[in-house]
This record gives sequence, C-alpha cells and structure tokens, in this order.
Amino acid sequence: MKLITKEIEKQLLSNQGLPEEDRKPYLKLFNPTGAATWLISEIDSGSIESGDAIFYGLSDMVFGESELGLISMQELTSVKLSFGLSIERDLHWEPTKTLIEYWIESRTKGAISA
Repeated sequence: MKLITKEIEKQLLSNQGLPEEDRKPYLKLFNPTGAATWLISEIDSGSIESGDAIFYGLSDMVFGESELGLISMQELTSVKLSFGLSIERDLHWEPTKTLIEYWIESRTKGAISA
C-alpha cells in the first residue's frame, strides 16, 4: 500500500499557505501491531517522491503524551514490525478537526482519538 497518494500530498502542500490554527491533518498513519499514531498536516521540507520528506504533525508514541513536531518519512518507512508488517495509512480516515484541536483533545484524553 502506498503511504501517501498524490491527492494527500496536494492537501498537505495546500496547508502550508494557511495559518497554523486552520491546518487539518490529511494523513493518519498507525502501527498495525501497536498503538502508535501519527496525524500529518503538512510537508515541512524534502519530497515524498525522493523519500526524504519531513512532515509536521502530531505523534502519539504511547508514552502518555502526544506531541507536535517534525516526523521523518524515512524513519516511518524504515520501521519493520512483526509478521512482516510496516506503518500503514488509515484508508478510511477523514479529518474532522484541525491539528491543534486534535492535539488539545489528546492532551486531555491522554491519546489521539481520531
């Protein structure tokens, strides 16, 4: 499965022109064998095509606190999980809030609930 489609890439790039408080995460990635989740709102640098993109988004690594920050595409795609699995994209997820709203909610609930 392709982690990032051209459509999602366009949405992530379109967020760069918006104020931070208006940016929605258009990409949800998750660990299918664990509870780690990432909500990505934009491409900070690099490119998806070359595999060196750096994203900005919300990470929940199951340590009890989610955090906003930079996320490396190279690191995400290099993760090798049990049973030959890797990080996956939630094919059916659509954002209902801005990235900041998801972050605030995750701080009160202790995890991303998307």
